[in-house]
Parts: sequence; structure tokens; C-alpha cells
Amino acid sequence: MRNSFDFLRKVSDNLSLSFPSWTVPHAQRQQKSSDSSITEFLLLAFADTRELQLLHFWLFLGIYLAALLANGIIITAIACDHRLHTPMYFFLLNLSLLDVGSISTTVPKAMANSLWDTRDISYLGCAAQLFLFVFFISAEYSLLTVMAYDRYIAICKPLHYRTLLGSRACVHMAAAAWGTGFLYALLHTANTFSLPLCHGDAVGQFFCEIPHILKLSCSDTYLREAGLLVVSVCLVLGCFVFMVLSYVQIFRAVLSIPSEQGRHKAFSTCLPHLAVVSLFLSTATFAYLKPPSISSPSLDLVLAVLYSVVPPAVNPLLYSMRNQEPFRKVISWMIFNTDIFSIAVQK
Repeated sequence: MRNSFDFLRKVSDNLSLSFPSWTVPHAQRQQKSSDSSITEFLLLAFADTRELQLLHFWLFLGIYLAALLANGIIITAIACDHRLHTPMYFFLLNLSLLDVGSISTTVPKAMANSLWDTRDISYLGCAAQLFLFVFFISAEYSLLTVMAYDRYIAICKPLHYRTLLGSRACVHMAAAAWGTGFLYALLHTANTFSLPLCHGDAVGQFFCEIPHILKLSCSDTYLREAGLLVVSVCLVLGCFVFMVLSYVQIFRAVLSIPSEQGRHKAFSTCLPHLAVVSLFLSTATFAYLKPPSISSPSLDLVLAVLYSVVPPAVNPLLYSMRNQEPFRKVISWMIFNTDIFSIAVQK
């Protein structure tokens, strides 16, 4: 009998010990999940060898400095030359500010990673980079829509140009473009970083981009992605249709001008805007809507550079080709003052 009680006691002890062990894996998984929350991400490196990393650093440094210089010249020329205080150049000044902001969001971090042979970016840094990049890009797209309206009024309704595009109206439209970008970026950033991320911390891009962050999510994001896709399509398609309709009316008005010189002059005012919109839309559209069959990390990297780095550096050149005189004055003023400063230092 005593042996029987000892046997039952051992069985009960084993059961009491083994029962919690059934629940340990789940508790450990929960603890592990909470302990292993992502604190930083790993960005995609441009190259594995040190020589190519340094080459990438110098290449991006040249593009970045060229973009800052070109956009800085445009901002300075428009701010200082009273002849350029017109709606078209006011919107161009805002476009240059957005270009400086967008390229400064992605390129400096990529250069630092290449120079120091690192790939990491903090969680908050990634969220801030994503927010700022979406903010500047979406605000720029909205501003290009406003600039299409400016060209429509200037060519199709020139007598009402000053009335419809007064200083207050221009400020309101520019503020609407900036505000649209802010709300759109806030919506995307809050949605992206509210998802649990459990598929590693490697971002397949040289900066934090929404599709690559969503790939790290371990939850079903179909409904959220569908909702954001509807919002994005409404914004992108709405602006695109507005620009197309504006230029249809512009082309009709230009073709009705009797003199060839008048048609050429009217169309030349629209050519820089058309070139900027075409560059912006073609690279971004192909990057996000390309077939999955041709997708690869190298191609995604090249396309990301084309729509995030190249336009801010090229846009000032496209706009300065039409009216070079004020920008030449700013350049000569900068060179002249540099010469004076260097002579003073030598003395």
C-alpha cells in the first residue's frame, strides 16, 4: 500500500511538472516576440567590395552637391530678382525646395553607409526617412499638378492670369500641395510601422521604402494595402487626369495661334514642366508597376536611383534652359564674390 501511495505521488508530481511545460513554448514565444522587437534595419548595399563602395560614395556626393548647387541657384535667383516674382517662378521655388528635401532624405545616409562600410539604420530613423521621402515626393507631385494649372491659365486665359493667380491664391495652392504631401505621408507611415515585423530586418533597398518594409510584416496586410491603394490611386490618378486635361486645352490653344513664332513661344513655356513631369512619372510608374517577372534587386536599385536621386538634380537644368539670364547673374555674382573673398584672404 505504501508503495502504491509513493507511486501515485510521483505520478502527480510528474504531471504537475509536465503540465506547465506544455504552456512554456507559447509563453516563451510571446516573450521572445516581445524581446526581439526590431530596433534597427539593414539597408541594401550598393556593392560588396570596398573600392566600389567608395566609387558609389563619390558618385552620390557629386550628384548631391550638383543638386544642392543647382536648386540653390534657382532659389536665390527667384528670391533676389524682382522680375521673377511671378506665379510660375513662385511654384518653381517651391519645387526646388522639395527637390532639396527629397534628395537630402535618402542620399546622405546612403553616402555615409558606403563611406563607413555600414548598412544599419535605426527604427526611428527608418520611420523618419520613409515619412520625409513620401512627404516630399507626394508634395512635389501635387505641386506639378498646380504648375500645370498655372500653364493652363497663362496660355488659355491670359487676360485673367493676374486675377486667378494672385499672390494669395498662389500661396494657398502651394500650401495645399505641401499639406497634401504631409497628410499622405502621415497616413502611409502610420500604417506601415503599426504592423508587426517578424520576417527579419533586411530592407531590400538603399533607403526605407514602403513595399520593402511591408515585406517584413508577419500579419495579413491585404485590407490595409487595399485601402491605401484606393487612396493612392485617387490621388495619383486624379492629379494625372487633371494634368492631361490641362495640356489638352493648352495644345488646342497653342495650335490656334496664327503665327509660328507665337506657337513656339507659348509651347516653350510648357516644355520644362512637361519634361519634369515625364521624367518623374515614367521612372516612378515603372518602378512600382513593373511586371514581377522582370523584378530583381539590381533593377529595383537602379530604378530607385532614377526616380529618387536623378530628378532633383535634373529639374533645375530643365527649367533654367528656358530663362538663363537671371541664373547666369546669380552664378556670376557667386563667382565674383568668391574671387573677392579669395583675394582678401591672400592679402
